[in-house]
Amino acid sequence: MRLLACCQYGRSRRSTLRLSAVLAVLLVLASCGGKKQSRVEIPPPPPPPTPAPTTKPEPTEPAETARGPRSGRALFTEEGYASWYGPGFHNRRASNGEVFNMNAMTAAHRNFPLNSVVRVTNEKTGHSVVVRITDRGPFVPNRIIDLSMGAAKAVDVWRPGTALVKLEVLSAPSPIDHGGRWCVQIGAIPHQKDAIRLKEHLLQSFETTQVIQFPAPDGGYWVRVKVPKDDKSRAQEVARETHVDEGNVFLVRLD
Repeated sequence: MRLLACCQYGRSRRSTLRLSAVLAVLLVLASCGGKKQSRVEIPPPPPPPTPAPTTKPEPTEPAETARGPRSGRALFTEEGYASWYGPGFHNRRASNGEVFNMNAMTAAHRNFPLNSVVRVTNEKTGHSVVVRITDRGPFVPNRIIDLSMGAAKAVDVWRPGTALVKLEVLSAPSPIDHGGRWCVQIGAIPHQKDAIRLKEHLLQSFETTQVIQFPAPDGGYWVRVKVPKDDKSRAQEVARETHVDEGNVFLVRLD
């Protein structure tokens, strides 16, 4: 009996030890079998977008007119001094019938057909601007073109007041070297009485002409001599034969 009890006790003890070992293994597995935090793969940020190429806007030029392209070979070239005008003439009627805007790309010339397109290049700085001839002038000796204030700023004439320039006629609505309607303009004369006296003298000297006198927008008075049929050769003749004590004599194209 005692031997049997000892055997039973031994088997019970070995069972307890095995159970304890199993439980220990399970505890180890439980401690290692917790939830593992999975690594989140964060994709790299997308590359910055490639900026679109920037292009410098092309300068705006007046539209092409009846004769000649805006670029390429010029129809006519001229060199001389440019000046500018603006505030005293702003919003007044120009010679081609338009209202003058001193900020627009326009100019005055005595001989080019109205609405001609001209490239003006500053001989010192090399800067150029394309303008349309909308007015007549400048009525100052030794100057060939009067730029609007806006055009003068674009071609470095505004601050100095004058500059040596090259003119290239790119297009014109009618021939430059022949035809056209012409007159003689004299001024500016400081006093109206002197303008009237000159008018009377011209009427006696050139009986077949029409002579008018009118105030200038920036002061003084002008006298204009219109010859029969607005003929250029006759107007040139009157200009050569006219001598004045005040003011200057200019041959001017009307159209």
